[in-house]
Amino acid sequence: MQFDKTLSARGHEFHIDGWCDDAFETVADAFASNYIEEEEIGSAVAIYVDGRKVVDLWGGYRDAEYTKPWNEDTIVCMMSVAKGISGMTFNMLIDRGLVDPEKPVAQYWPEFAQNGKEGVLVRHVLDHTAGLPVVLDPLWPGAIFDCDAIVAALEKQAPLWEPGTVAAYHIHTQGNLLGEIARRVTGRRFRDLIQEDVIKPLGGDYRIGNVFGADNDRCADLVPTVAGTLLERKDTEPDSLLAKGFVQHPDEPIGVTLNSPGWRQAEIASANGHGTARSVARIYGAVARGGNIDNVHLMSPDTIEDMLVEQHNQVERMQQRPYHQGRGILLNTPVSVWMGPQARAFGHHGFGGSIGLGDPEARIGFAYACNKMHARGDNGPRARRIIEALYEVL
Repeated sequence: MQFDKTLSARGHEFHIDGWCDDAFETVADAFASNYIEEEEIGSAVAIYVDGRKVVDLWGGYRDAEYTKPWNEDTIVCMMSVAKGISGMTFNMLIDRGLVDPEKPVAQYWPEFAQNGKEGVLVRHVLDHTAGLPVVLDPLWPGAIFDCDAIVAALEKQAPLWEPGTVAAYHIHTQGNLLGEIARRVTGRRFRDLIQEDVIKPLGGDYRIGNVFGADNDRCADLVPTVAGTLLERKDTEPDSLLAKGFVQHPDEPIGVTLNSPGWRQAEIASANGHGTARSVARIYGAVARGGNIDNVHLMSPDTIEDMLVEQHNQVERMQQRPYHQGRGILLNTPVSVWMGPQARAFGHHGFGGSIGLGDPEARIGFAYACNKMHARGDNGPRARRIIEALYEVL
């Protein structure tokens, strides 16, 4: 059924558009209710069940001034949702036999074996225990946009503790590290590998950076909230690990950075994936049903099972959040990243509220994308409301 609804909230009219299977109308209602119950500005949601798209909705506005409607082709930065896409792509390299997660990183990247990193294994990078959660070299304001400079700094840097012993969310650096390993074994930059081997075969609309011209014109602006968030902590606790994770950012408000050409164009494979909810949901929809969808094969069921083996369950040191950690993806962690009622659900959230997830038991691929970034430590009520409605109708 076509879904077409206009709501009034907080002095604005919000138009919700798209399509959903008749059986999932209550899911569409839950999505729409976020504009009444929460301070939603613009958002999109998409759901695949056993390879079939059952929900594809979008609505609201793509700017803080409520003047530009969120359209079917609107893209948005989903922040660390990119880690899930990058992690699954890297598991595809493992599936092809190009990388062994139990081998040292230096086997693929010899220059990495400096200052005590000889024993860092590939799996340590995948599960955030490599001991390289920040770049200690301050470099210059805006160096975050120079992937090669960050990689060169990490290549020389000593780990902050014994690799494999302590989990600390590699907030930006995981994508740099995985990306360089991928480049060494494929000869391609990580974002090109993701685009050519995952996004294009699935007919998706998602990219790591590379937002130029017409794509920039259809990109939603992020509207971050600082008070009460990790961003406030980084500003008030300058000696914290979290603050050190942002040293290479430009010296400007985070809202300026996240909507800047630098952020939208750079290769930051852990953080600046821009795209549509339907594209992310389709990827998870493929992986959740054994790695295949519409005759596109991403990886084998055995590799997926290995990816879903819990590597650790720690309160990681960067954000001080508990995570059930898989191999390159997060596992369902109700206290911080709730992914529905199934314990084997997997995926990755993005700072501010976006999320992509898969459920191999119900064969679900789900993605929710938003531009109003909430002030919460967990993944928040907006995606949860939709996920709860989804499982009520299954």
